[in-house]
Amino acid sequence: MRRQHWFEIHDQAWFPAFLRDLVTEALEAIWNQNRTYHPIAARLRDAVRRSGAERIVDLCSGGGGPWAGLLAEVADGGGLTVCFTDFYPNARLAHSTPGAARPPLRAGSVTVWPASVDARHVPAELRGFRTIFSSFHHFDPEAARAMLVDAFERRAGIAVFEGATLSAWTLIALTAVPFLALRAAVTARPFRWDRIVWNCVIPVVPAVLWIDGLLSCLRSYSLDDLRELTEGLSAPDYEWQIGDERGGRVAIRFLIGAPQKWGLPKATEKGSSAARI
Repeated sequence: MRRQHWFEIHDQAWFPAFLRDLVTEALEAIWNQNRTYHPIAARLRDAVRRSGAERIVDLCSGGGGPWAGLLAEVADGGGLTVCFTDFYPNARLAHSTPGAARPPLRAGSVTVWPASVDARHVPAELRGFRTIFSSFHHFDPEAARAMLVDAFERRAGIAVFEGATLSAWTLIALTAVPFLALRAAVTARPFRWDRIVWNCVIPVVPAVLWIDGLLSCLRSYSLDDLRELTEGLSAPDYEWQIGDERGGRVAIRFLIGAPQKWGLPKATEKGSSAARI
């Protein structure tokens, strides 16, 4: 396996929780303002529909991930809901009205799981199609494999999406992240002084985003790594897709496993590369 074990600053237990929340909120704002994950919306919508799921269980949600910009496209007029979960639950997300500091989500479409959730062993009561955005690389191969085994054995759909890959273009694009964080801090509503202080006056958040972004690329899983992680997880009623979805500023790497209620689409879409295993 090519993937190397590194660390990220905001993952560490010693990193202050309020700064971790600011970092994840800034990431969320950047994703939504730049529609980073828009290219995978159709693929995710098809996988969720074919699995028969009516709820998304979003793992490692941080400040809410890219769902403000994705939910309408993935739901496509349906009654799909999203439950945010995290090992370190975001205090502001749990104690605020969803959508208060981000583009509005459909009323009643979002819930927040208040307790810590280990993505390797999702509680039985959290039924739904699992998603994980820009966090899979945080897990070492043993833990990443455990996440996939847990979904496979319970016949739960799971979709992993990563914007951080070890490619020249992605590394170049990272240079813009600190400036995008500054823009997000001054344009976010409602206005908060802590965003201004830790982004503009003492630029801890932009610095952590740039450093952790670089480390994310260095520790990302290659396509071959993802195939290795799913080796042996096969059954007639469950199928995996692995590939890169292009069409945005950076390619989005994906790994999708889904129970085959209606089957996954066989055609490879224009602008993407995917393999069914």
